[in-house]
Amino acid sequence: MSESKPGQMIPASNTLKIRVGGRFGGIDPAALAKAEAALKGLASNFGQWMQDELGKLDAARERIRAEGYTAETAENLYFRAHDLKGLGSTYGFPVVTSIAGSLCRLIDDPATRMRAPLFLLDAHIDAIKAAVRGDIRENEHPVAQALLKELDTRVREYER
Repeated sequence: MSESKPGQMIPASNTLKIRVGGRFGGIDPAALAKAEAALKGLASNFGQWMQDELGKLDAARERIRAEGYTAETAENLYFRAHDLKGLGSTYGFPVVTSIAGSLCRLIDDPATRMRAPLFLLDAHIDAIKAAVRGDIRENEHPVAQALLKELDTRVREYER
């Protein structure tokens, strides 16, 4: 029989930990407070910025109407919806984030996005615009709940 040799352990150095001072993943409370104050200072612009985003979303829809629902126009709509998914809550409209998230889910996959029915794209866009126009901000609002439930049901039908 051959003699078994024990393995040798070679410890890896953690140079990242040394470089960031062992605080990897930590949040500096002062920096967080500064960022929150800066965001609060920008809040007066949120209404106009939301209107700008809605204009881009409407332009994407109009482009689909003018040029047809193609891979390019669908991708453009997806990018507008994705932007609103990220910005809705920041701008004080979590319900816009939710509706835009539903639209993104519907047209997320380039391989299947062309199957999305235009009426459902329009329903999402109209729901986003109605929420902003009606100042419906939270998902818990009764109108928001009804919209979200119906949109979710319809999107699930097309995910199959």
